[in-house]
Amino acid sequence: MKARIVLLPGDGVGPEVLEECRRILLAVAGLWGHDFILEDALIGGAAIRATGRPLPPETLEACNGADAMLLGAVGDPGFDGQDVRPEQALLELRKTFDLFANLRPVRLLPEAADLTPFRPEVLKEVDVLFVRELTGGIYFGPRKEQGSGSDAHDTLLYSVPEVERIARVAFEVAEGRRRKVTSVDKANVLASSRLWRRVVDQVADDYSNIEVEHVLVDAFAMHILRRPATFDVVVTGNMFGDILSDEASVLAGSLGMLPSASVAEGRVGLYEPIHGSAPDIAGRGLANPMGTILSTAMLLRHSLDLEEEARAVEDAVATALRQGFMTPDLGLGGGTPCTTREVGDAVLSALEQTHAPATA
Repeated sequence: MKARIVLLPGDGVGPEVLEECRRILLAVAGLWGHDFILEDALIGGAAIRATGRPLPPETLEACNGADAMLLGAVGDPGFDGQDVRPEQALLELRKTFDLFANLRPVRLLPEAADLTPFRPEVLKEVDVLFVRELTGGIYFGPRKEQGSGSDAHDTLLYSVPEVERIARVAFEVAEGRRRKVTSVDKANVLASSRLWRRVVDQVADDYSNIEVEHVLVDAFAMHILRRPATFDVVVTGNMFGDILSDEASVLAGSLGMLPSASVAEGRVGLYEPIHGSAPDIAGRGLANPMGTILSTAMLLRHSLDLEEEARAVEDAVATALRQGFMTPDLGLGGGTPCTTREVGDAVLSALEQTHAPATA
């Protein structure tokens, strides 16, 4: 298979974790006989420093026509309070390519069970998929910056078509899982949430084989930590999904373990770990690359339709964990901390040892 993949290293630890994914992609190409064309492009604070813009035209041009995009991280405290900020690149990228559905799986690998603060009975069979609406809501609604004035506002705005299409993604995904959808909103207070709930119910009528429930966001924030195994697919708005999926990362041991995929109607997607740029540890070899590597597995699965290769990468991550290769964020359980590169080496070694090179 031939595919063009745009690599967006970004800021902070982004270049470090993405470099490990570059090695994984090249290994997959060699082992399975694919032709992956990897192209680097600037984004975020790094792009502002080089070009004055967080998402330069050259980057957009590179992304146009690509089969997939893989992102490290964006965020640079040097631009805090500025009119031009690194995070604007991510919002613009989502809007430009209509990446309206963010898939964030929270799955506890058995090899990481001892790395979380939860009792084993709470963590048993945890496998939750957050389906977050990504191009609407309060992050994209009308806003007023404070400037020199005394007030500012952000508007939480949703339309029927926006809610309908993200709800359909959730129900379609649930059909291949445990057939349960939990919709999270704040319908007791917010008008936008009352519309959200009504539209989700309308979509549910087309999926009679799927169980659907509605949970208020504050209650869900408690339930996801008390009884996470009772949830299957969770669909929610932009801001709620951002916060709740970060909260749920503790179920997997660390924010550094969680991947995500932002997808449009077709196969093209943007793949990234859900952690931030972590500028305080950038360049020190402390960043956990596993979330980014697992995002690479999602890229192989969703954009390139390479299920066998995706599972092989996921299995290699599990093997590296089982062998004790982990960065300090995982708590280590008394073991010796590894660097970003050492963890990448371990995943790469596991991948190469279990999958023979392709033959002519």
